[in-house]
Amino acid sequence: MARRGAFSSLLSGLLVLLFLILVSAVTYDHQDKQVYIIYMGSLPSRVDYTPMSHHMSILQEVARESSIEGRLLRSYKRSFNGFAARLTESERERIADIEGVVSVFPNKKLKLQTTASWDFMGLKEGKGTKRNPSVESDTIIGVFDGGIWPESESFTDKGFGPPPKKWKGICAGGKNFTCNNKLIGARHYSPGDARDSSGHGTHTASIAAGNAVANTSFFGIGTGTVRGAVPASRIAAYRVCAGECRDDAILSAFDDAIADGVDIITISIGDISVYPFEKDPIAIGAFHAMSKGILTVNAAGNTGPDTASITSLAPWMLTVAASTANREFVSKVVLGDGKTLVGKSVNGFDLKGKKFPLVYGKSAASSPSQVECAKQLSTQEIQDCTPDCLDASLVKGKILVCNRFFPYVAYKKGAVAAIFEDDLDWAQINGLPVSGLQEDDFESFLSYIKSAKSPEAAVLKSEAIFYKTAPKVLSFSSRGPNIIVADILKPDVTAPGLEILAANSPKASPFYDTTCVKYSVESGTSMSCPHVAGIAAYIKTFHPKWSPSMIKSAIMTTAWSMNASQSDYASTEFAYGAGHVDPIAATNPGLVYDLTKGDYIAFLCGMNYNKTTVKLISGEAVTCTEKISPRNLNYPSMSAKLSGSNISFTVTFNRTVTNVGTPNSTYKSKVVLNHGTKLNVKVSPSVLSMNSMNEKQSFTVTVSGSELHSELPSSANLIWSDGTHNVKSPIVVYTGDFSPPSSS
Repeated sequence: MARRGAFSSLLSGLLVLLFLILVSAVTYDHQDKQVYIIYMGSLPSRVDYTPMSHHMSILQEVARESSIEGRLLRSYKRSFNGFAARLTESERERIADIEGVVSVFPNKKLKLQTTASWDFMGLKEGKGTKRNPSVESDTIIGVFDGGIWPESESFTDKGFGPPPKKWKGICAGGKNFTCNNKLIGARHYSPGDARDSSGHGTHTASIAAGNAVANTSFFGIGTGTVRGAVPASRIAAYRVCAGECRDDAILSAFDDAIADGVDIITISIGDISVYPFEKDPIAIGAFHAMSKGILTVNAAGNTGPDTASITSLAPWMLTVAASTANREFVSKVVLGDGKTLVGKSVNGFDLKGKKFPLVYGKSAASSPSQVECAKQLSTQEIQDCTPDCLDASLVKGKILVCNRFFPYVAYKKGAVAAIFEDDLDWAQINGLPVSGLQEDDFESFLSYIKSAKSPEAAVLKSEAIFYKTAPKVLSFSSRGPNIIVADILKPDVTAPGLEILAANSPKASPFYDTTCVKYSVESGTSMSCPHVAGIAAYIKTFHPKWSPSMIKSAIMTTAWSMNASQSDYASTEFAYGAGHVDPIAATNPGLVYDLTKGDYIAFLCGMNYNKTTVKLISGEAVTCTEKISPRNLNYPSMSAKLSGSNISFTVTFNRTVTNVGTPNSTYKSKVVLNHGTKLNVKVSPSVLSMNSMNEKQSFTVTVSGSELHSELPSSANLIWSDGTHNVKSPIVVYTGDFSPPSSS
């Protein structure tokens, strides 16, 4: 199975690809000839076939000239057949009628697409985005993860000057580990070195702050420019995970990173269980980082869509959910009758469109031992391809079809490919060609298997498709509500976490062998988290003196609005928080909700933590002379949990905003109800008149209503607008008893 083979019968798909990649403004020469692509499909299998000679003869035939010097520009002769040539309009018409020519289309120039997520959010490459290069170069992102691969092109230091003067860290990556002026520091907290063996840390670091690297792909899938939000910034890698991510290592990394002088910390790590703040190393470390002006961005977790599954709950951290962007990878299945089904997969294998026999469920369990095994299992379990019941001799060389899928088992049993029913909303990389079909398509596929005399199919190499639908939170993304502080809405925001192409460690093979790839595709809140860390760093390049809470507020209050996709808690603000991040708008939010270390201590006191517990979190003795109820913490979102659903209620939220937009500005309040709720929301005062920069003004939001829905929160958005800025805060009122899902 060639991973980088010719497209062969798949090559008709290259018609579209070539049209997109091969370039702008139509060009003409002095004889009024235009450059065209003559696409001829697959290369003939004849040994005596010489593509260039054939191309020249075709060109001579249509040109009707003895000399065609300068007419043939490019000959495609390795993976597919065709050529580029200068033709007149009449020559184009004649060449289109020649046998073997599939299509003829003009040569256009389009800019290479990036690997999608940053363009999707409006953070364009190069001059398409406003930047502050000198400050960006002084910005340091600390990456707490499984290490980093320092030799990756995403971390080369070409064009970089020396590290910022504020940098106090070291390069202690271990033997044969070298830092540079891009990757300025590395530490590890277990035996070995800071090298990444899983690929996870390299991936997340490149999403946040990797260099712009053109023409990257995963075996030709998703070709474009991979880059971070702030490519000119510096990276410090802290390897806190080596097989496992220990609390002591995480706290050590916070200790080091704060002293080293990082500006932002991204940590795509979490637990499946919820711990109180005083026992949560990430919450404790992030509190200390916050007190030193460093924002910690944390992944929401991948235990969704269960309610109350989120474990990143502290208000001084920025918690990120994962959602779709505008691209996904699909792998088509071509049946023996010619019908094509579209499935999910990140399939880098090219089987050249060849069809193979299909074997399904019980048909792969016919030897005596397998029959005995089958007697002990239900029909459903057999159709699920339970590993012990698969006969390798019946699977080898065929496409294995399963209701569920065990990719490694299919690989070990010798299947050439696999097709299975897949209800997930994200695609995976597997060690063999795979396509996951949605329920309706899978049922159609099974009908074909039952009706065909000799059912067969081809699993095609994956391709990227783009769409324009609004982003949706992915099923795996952990959901709220917050079971430690019910009146603090979590997650805070959502960002792209679907099938993100980014740098990889050569030690981390995406398959079941030793294949190395420099860039790979991953999904998860681990991917959405560094997107937001990169955005936070981007904001900081324009506002270096902003506090962590001001940066967090800017990201939350400028987020795109999202709508509940289903009628349950898991598809509402408990999935996406304030909405989907908008990096450009976040640099100019107009107003921000600021918080200090003292405010957070008063908040902890307001939770009735005793001074001993508060000291465990803050690291200092406090007296709790001031208390702030969680509902009145100056948070950019507003949330209140009520004791019952069949009651009349009135709740109030006290907030203070700081003017960071323009002096002499007037903000008017507007309330937009969501989810068809019938809340009464009053804002007092309803107009805020700012006379100077950094001026603070307070207001109260009073929410009243009755008969809350037991399965859906009642919510609204408060928007302060001066005609230029729209400062949006979600308001969520809910009821119900929630406990985290079982970790068993």
